Amino acid sequence: MIQLEELVKKNLLKEKEGKVASYIPALAEVNPEQLGVALYDLDDGEIGEAGQSEVRFAIESISKVITLMLAIKKMGIQEVFNHVGSRQSGFAFDSILNMEIEKAKYPLNPFINAGAIATTSMVVSKTGEGAFEEILSFARDICNDPNLYLDQIIYHSERRTGNFDRSLAYYMESKNMLLGDVITSLDTYFKQCSMMVTARSLANLGAVLANNGVKPWDGKRIISVEGARCIKSLMMTTGLYNQSGTYSRLIGVPTKSGVGGGLMSAAPHRYGIGIFSPALDKAGNSVAGLELLKDIVEDLELDIFD
Repeated sequence: MIQLEELVKKNLLKEKEGKVASYIPALAEVNPEQLGVALYDLDDGEIGEAGQSEVRFAIESISKVITLMLAIKKMGIQEVFNHVGSRQSGFAFDSILNMEIEKAKYPLNPFINAGAIATTSMVVSKTGEGAFEEILSFARDICNDPNLYLDQIIYHSERRTGNFDRSLAYYMESKNMLLGDVITSLDTYFKQCSMMVTARSLANLGAVLANNGVKPWDGKRIISVEGARCIKSLMMTTGLYNQSGTYSRLIGVPTKSGVGGGLMSAAPHRYGIGIFSPALDKAGNSVAGLELLKDIVEDLELDIFD
C-alpha cells in the first residue's frame, strides 16, 4: 500500500523552490509551508489522506474544469467547442497574443484565462445573473463537498487586481466572442476562482472524471463518457499551462493546476487525486505538489502511456 505520509514528508521541503502567488494580494498571505494530498480509490471507494488534506484554499484555475463540465452539460460538446478551441496556445495563460497574432475567432482552449471567461459566459448565457450560484451548487455536488464556499476576501482581491482579465473579456466582447453579458461573465469568473476547496474536494472531482463522468459515491452520471474523455484530454495537453507537455512526459496523468496551490488529477478507471501546496514555480504550478504527484504516479503505476 502506498505510504502517503512518507511521500508528503519527502516532498515538503520542495516548497522552498517556489513562491506563493503574489499578484493576488489575498493569496500572497498564504503559508507556503504546506503540503496535503487525498487519493480516491475507485476500486473500493476509500479515500487516503496525508498532510494538509483538509486545509481550505482558493480553487483558482481548477474551477475552469468545473465550468467546462457545466457548459458541456448545458450545451453539449459540439456547441461548446464552436466557441472555444482545444489546443495549446504557446503563450502564458493570461496572454491575448494568440488571438491577436492568429486573428482567432475564439480563444484557443478553455484553460487559458480568455477561454475560461468565454466558457463562463456560456453558462451565463443560459442562467443569467444566477450563474455563479449554479456553478457553486454544481461544484459542491461534483466535489462531494457541501461546505465548499465563496471566500469574499479572495473574491474582492481578484476583482481589484483583475484588470488584465477585464482586458481579455472586453477584447472578446468587441469581437463578438462572448455569449453572455461581459460584466456578469467577469464577476462570475472572479467568484468561481475564489471558491474554497480542499485536497479531498479535488480528489472527489478527479474521481468523477476518472470514472467517466459518474460520481462514484452515488452512481449518478454528471456528464457523458465523451464529455469526460474530452476534459481529460484537455487536462493532459493544456492543464499545466506551458509545462503541460513536459509533465505529460514526466507524470503522464491528466492534471489541472491552480495558482492557489491545488492540483487535480484523474487517473482513468483508477484514482482521483487532489493535492495542495501553495508555493509555485514560474509557470504557476505547485512545486512540491508536482513532485508528490510524480511519486504517487510512479508508486501506483498510473502513467497512461505505460
